Amino acid sequence: MGFSLATWNINSVRLRIGLVERLLKENAPDVLCLQETKCPQGQFPTAPLKALGYEHIAEFGQKGYHGVAIVSRIPFHAQHSRDFCKKGDSRHVSVSFGGDMPFALHNLYVPAGGDEPDREINEKFGHKLDFLAEMEEWSKIDAAPKGYGAITVGDLNIAPHENDVWSHRELLKVVSHTPIEVENFARIQAAGGWVDVMRNHVPMSKKLYTWWSYRAKDWSVADKGRRLDHVWATDELAKKCTGIEVLRNVRNWTQPSDHVPVIAKFDFNAS
Repeated sequence: MGFSLATWNINSVRLRIGLVERLLKENAPDVLCLQETKCPQGQFPTAPLKALGYEHIAEFGQKGYHGVAIVSRIPFHAQHSRDFCKKGDSRHVSVSFGGDMPFALHNLYVPAGGDEPDREINEKFGHKLDFLAEMEEWSKIDAAPKGYGAITVGDLNIAPHENDVWSHRELLKVVSHTPIEVENFARIQAAGGWVDVMRNHVPMSKKLYTWWSYRAKDWSVADKGRRLDHVWATDELAKKCTGIEVLRNVRNWTQPSDHVPVIAKFDFNAS
């Protein structure tokens, strides 16, 4: 069975619903996970997506900030959202898929963390570190229900490896690539037995970005990117992943998000 999954920080789904429709028409993933939808619960624009055959939608939103959604052509069950750090933020939604290889799918939007990598002077960075600490415990205990594999995708707001940023040296003190964030990231992966599916298919020696700042005059020429968007899978599911594609060209679409979609393809019949 072939299965394709896309993840994309859309940075306002109502503003960019036309781009979402275009992505679905041109690439036709079975499931699309969106982050930073910035859409109050119950106001997610479902009609145009259902018209394209994506009739199964799990959303968790709030006014103006955050927000996550899973849009699927395939029926799912057991929708759930976790309130990380008990802040009432809409940063996690999960669903479960059945079949011969049942799995839980988690869609996450990790806090960006502000500008200063010091929790003593930056409450946002402290929140990010607390969120990551809770993610480690969640990975260990709750991410993969008994009898299920798991896939986690989303804007995790950390670029963990040297070639996940345009300059390792210059970004070591910049939030998203600081040593403490990278160390937390590695602990989360180890706690859940997560495999970094993207780096399974793209050598660590190769630069890999999914985000480029709006501040760059010509983002493509400057190419000062970071890999903030991720696809993780538990071991058996990771072995079924046949390919990864980062849709860099989407950054050139009209009024784009500063993130681009990532598509992961799986073959559940693969040995």
